[in-house]
Amino acid sequence: MGLPTTIAIDGPAASGKSTLGVLLAQALGYLYFDTGVMYRALTLAALQRGLNVHDEAAIGALAETVHIDVGPPSVEDGRDCDVFLDGQDVTWEIRSDAVNSFVSDVSVYAAVRKAMTDQQRRIAYANKVVVVGRDIGSVVIPDADLKIYLDASAEVRAQRRYQEMINRGEAADYEAVLRSLKNRDQIDSTREIAPLKVVEDAVVINSDDLGIEEVLEKAKELVYRV
Repeated sequence: MGLPTTIAIDGPAASGKSTLGVLLAQALGYLYFDTGVMYRALTLAALQRGLNVHDEAAIGALAETVHIDVGPPSVEDGRDCDVFLDGQDVTWEIRSDAVNSFVSDVSVYAAVRKAMTDQQRRIAYANKVVVVGRDIGSVVIPDADLKIYLDASAEVRAQRRYQEMINRGEAADYEAVLRSLKNRDQIDSTREIAPLKVVEDAVVINSDDLGIEEVLEKAKELVYRV
């Protein structure tokens, strides 16, 4: 059997799944695909059109009409991938403060989840890909060749995020970061649509006592034994 061509990485917020996804994709020469960029691109489209992001029907209809694509990075400007909205490169526009403010609202709508999942599958099945998110192995590509669930305790994840914020020169409070992560965990694991969960055929990697290089090595071992 050859190497897995579709690799799903799920996990809670701040578990390090994006970092692992980027490094694993680079090591394999695969496309790195963080499905969160799809919801960001849709949010940007809604803002560009002057739509009310709280109008679920309007946003759901928009999700059915826009075309979002993801490809390998074509510019050496720090990006992990290219993101296109109706053919336009919006890789950095989707990281704006305005998008940050509304993407959580947009991403919970049922019609949006369905439309974005359809587009995510189109991209995943057209490439050798490492796909990162919270519902990849359970919903987006349940038949992925390899499923990894990257986990860590809330305390460890909070400490890592807190340290990242300090390193960036931002004001940070560990207890506040911890409360925020626990709240996010509760929301992600109990939502009606595509809740965060460990699927039966996923391999769980707990990174509480591991550095990113050690996590990467464990993931590579899984890739080459499949």
